[in-house]
Amino acid sequence: MAAEQPIEFELVSPAKLLVSEPVDMVVVPGAEGDFGAMYRHSPLISAVRTGVIRIYEGDQVRQRIFVAGGFVEVTPERCTVLAEEAMPVEDIDRAAVEAELTDLREDLGAAEDGQKDTVARKIAVREAMLAAAA
Repeated sequence: MAAEQPIEFELVSPAKLLVSEPVDMVVVPGAEGDFGAMYRHSPLISAVRTGVIRIYEGDQVRQRIFVAGGFVEVTPERCTVLAEEAMPVEDIDRAAVEAELTDLREDLGAAEDGQKDTVARKIAVREAMLAAAA
């Protein structure tokens, strides 16, 4: 799957710019399902669901980045992801995430009705993070 020309890929989180480079292909967990973006992709704007972005070099996944929601814009030359939260999968600290999950589950039991959805979403993101790191 050697790309005729790379697509420019940028991944930005509130904390920092994680990636800004040309890539052969990037696979994004879109709201309607995963999709691959390569050079000359049709224009697209989509929500990003919690999951893993895979960056390809040739036929091989070169990098995996966990994202927790956001938006993606694809043009024929560029793919830009604005993520609510993002980190390389290899940087996920399983022990820290498991400790967060324990705290969040306790918080869920004590949460007021208006806060339960927020805490439940945080739990779902942390569970997805653990699954990505497995």
